[in-house]
Amino acid sequence: MKKLKLFIGNKWVPSSNNEVFKSYDPSNNEVIAELPLANSIDVDNAVKAAKNAFFNGGWPELDADKRAEYLIKAGQIIKKRAKELAKWEARDVGKTITDAENTDIPYTIRTFEYFANLAREIRGDIIPIPGNKVFDYVTYEPYGVVAIIVPWNYPLHIATRSLCPAIAVGNTAVLKASSLAPVTCSLLGEILLEAGFPEGVVNIISGTGKVAGEALLSHPDVSVVSFTGSVEIGKKVIESSSRNIIKKVILELGGKGPFIAEPDCRIDEAVNSVVLGFCVMQGEVCCASTRLFLHKDIYEVFMGKLIETVKTIKLGDTLDYSTQMGSLINEEHLKLVDSYVKGAIKEGAKLVYGGEKYTVPPCDKGSFYIPTILENVNNSMTCAQEEIFGPVLSVIKYKDIKDAISMANDSQYALGATIWSENIRTLYWTSRKLNAGVVWMNTNMRSNIEAPYGGNKNSGLGREKGLIGLMEYLKVKNNILSVVKGESTRFSLKY
Repeated sequence: MKKLKLFIGNKWVPSSNNEVFKSYDPSNNEVIAELPLANSIDVDNAVKAAKNAFFNGGWPELDADKRAEYLIKAGQIIKKRAKELAKWEARDVGKTITDAENTDIPYTIRTFEYFANLAREIRGDIIPIPGNKVFDYVTYEPYGVVAIIVPWNYPLHIATRSLCPAIAVGNTAVLKASSLAPVTCSLLGEILLEAGFPEGVVNIISGTGKVAGEALLSHPDVSVVSFTGSVEIGKKVIESSSRNIIKKVILELGGKGPFIAEPDCRIDEAVNSVVLGFCVMQGEVCCASTRLFLHKDIYEVFMGKLIETVKTIKLGDTLDYSTQMGSLINEEHLKLVDSYVKGAIKEGAKLVYGGEKYTVPPCDKGSFYIPTILENVNNSMTCAQEEIFGPVLSVIKYKDIKDAISMANDSQYALGATIWSENIRTLYWTSRKLNAGVVWMNTNMRSNIEAPYGGNKNSGLGREKGLIGLMEYLKVKNNILSVVKGESTRFSLKY
């Protein structure tokens, strides 16, 4: 069992009351780490360290090149520790080692490199003002202390997609990982220390959302909040972050991704795409494709291939490279996922595959759930409207693409959407009409650090990643300089 501490002001410290909690490997329920349970005093210390680094430590005043050097060095250290970090990520989250090595860690490394270089290119604007009496220019400046609160499904990747742009442009930060998967975010402190980051630029705490998270959200010295998680908590984030001083809030929340399969789609490829869409990371992904809108003309053929493919998915030891699906985050969440499936059946859906816990050894000690397919679903059912956050697919038959688009948009969510067709006009116009932050056409679940990511409606506010994501962490200032001699107003003395 690994014992970790809070990382505040470049020092490793226990919680102020010495309380701790344990982190478990959900695939076997073994304790893998012990971490400090931060309270409001610890949060205040972390924010003070970040505030001091911003106002007195010189971080915002550093040349962008110098800040970039720190980030690039950190990325290089992560690259050296990639195998170790991937193993911790797999064990802490319950995901497969393959996912951790091929997605989480490479994305994290790329994030450090990308935002380090992008921050060098920030420019202002000059605004022409009629009359040539003033020189009006716009500058983009860091806010101050950024609070970053991340979920348990992609701890390191989601943490760094917010952390890197925030600090690259001169902000300082306090990072809090989920108490269900906090290990790799804590280990990030070791990496930043080795990279030589100045004291207080990044501070990392561990603890519950109710105590540490709430204290961070409502702290008057925090200027920006970046939160990824559920809609329910996202609404509370907006409320808490408006206490004392109103903060800028960036939210990436839930999803109920529609996947539209037109009759002219390449069926084999589309089947693989939808399986990826609802089974990757055990379906514990906000942008997962969990509503399949399947055209009546290809329904039977598509469903046959879909069930056949899903039956081949291997659940097993998460550190075995042949394992394709890991464990849900804990038993409580498994029961929630299962209750959605049972509720769907009561509402009239038909269970065609899965719908139960997987207990074949070595999975009998963990929280594994068989990928599940429901048909005879209508879009008003609970299973089609609420985010299940597990490997559950609701299949809805449609006759006309207009109906499919209408049903796809009939949701509280608007994060990711997918359309498969061989007609370029169908792809273009469907993409135009789908209400989503990301639309995938003849592909699925692709997310690159260079491109913006986020949702509309209850799926969130603002965007992460790309230049647009970088600019979220900069405030706009308009600067107006008089360039005429003897400027006067009707209330002033004449020169």
